This record gives sequence, C-alpha cells and structure tokens, in this order.
Amino acid sequence: MGAELALVVSGASGTVLARRLAERALAEGVDALHLVMSGPAGQVAAHELGPEWSTARRFAESLGDDRVRPWGEEELMAPIASGSHRLAGVVVLPCSAGMAGALAGGVSRGLGQRVADVALKQRWPLVLGVRETPMSPVLLENLLRLARAGAHIVPPLPAYYLRPDPGTAWEAFLDHYCARVLDLVGLGTVPGELRWKG
Repeated sequence: MGAELALVVSGASGTVLARRLAERALAEGVDALHLVMSGPAGQVAAHELGPEWSTARRFAESLGDDRVRPWGEEELMAPIASGSHRLAGVVVLPCSAGMAGALAGGVSRGLGQRVADVALKQRWPLVLGVRETPMSPVLLENLLRLARAGAHIVPPLPAYYLRPDPGTAWEAFLDHYCARVLDLVGLGTVPGELRWKG
C-alpha cells in the first residue's frame, strides 16, 4: 500500500495554502489525499478562492484528481477516523486557534479533529499550520502542549533567505512552505533551490 495523506482545512484564513499543499502532494505521487473541511473553512474558502472551493467535495472536484477523497465533518465512520487505516501523516492547514485548542484539550468534535487526534495517538506526523497573530498566552500554551505531544507547529512564515524576485516572491513562499510541510510527513523532497545554501 502506498502513501496516503490527510489534509484538514479549518476555519482560519489561508485556504490558498491548503490548495497549494494539495497540488504539491498530488504532484509528489501520493496514492490518496483525504480531505476534510470544517463548515467555517468552507466559508473562508468561498471568500478567498471562490465558491467552487467551498466544500470538501467541490474542493476535490476543482483539483480534478480522483486520488482526492473528500469527507464531511459528520462522516465519523470514514476509514481515516481509525488508527487502523495507515496514513503517512495529517496536516491541518490552515490551523485555527480554535482547532489547536480543541486538539490540546483532547476534543474530537467532527472528523477533522478526530483525524488529527488519531495522528497524535498513533505517533504519526501531525503538522499544524497555525494562522493566528498575535498569539495569546492561551494559544501559546495550547501549542506547547501539542508540541510536547509530538505535533509539528509550523506557522506559514516566509523564507527570506530565498531572496526571490519580487514578481515571484508569493509563489516561492507557497512552494517553499508546502515543500517543508511535505518533508515533515516524509513525502517528496524540498527542491534544491528552496533549501538554505549558507
């Protein structure tokens, strides 16, 4: 069985990151990309990307690849709700403060939180692309608790050392960030031009 990845999109701003990560994961040859979106995530995606990205099913259709398997938050009988269904990792991107708080508290309301919780209990790579600033002491304590439990806390920050051309800086940032995330779940490699040269 080949590599399968779960992508959970929560209600923070930054759904373009989820779209690019999905594109990169598919380009790297994942066998399946399981996609879960919260209700608020759908609203944010509709605003930031357009109505064709507003649900997990529509998001999957827009990607145009049958390896993308959309799931509703209520589908707790989905295979990815169990640790017996092996995943290479789980990425929550963007990850809202609310999602981080729920995970830190051991809450599993809906499939997205359940899948992330499964990653923690199975010790699979769990990457949280936290999109919140400034960070309150409550959020910082929640993130510390999650890091101690094994999660990778990976806010989408620009790699200034790339020194990209201003006209392509946005694309370089997206590609670099998504490549680093895929590195953490053991899928694909960061292209040489996106690595620190020293």
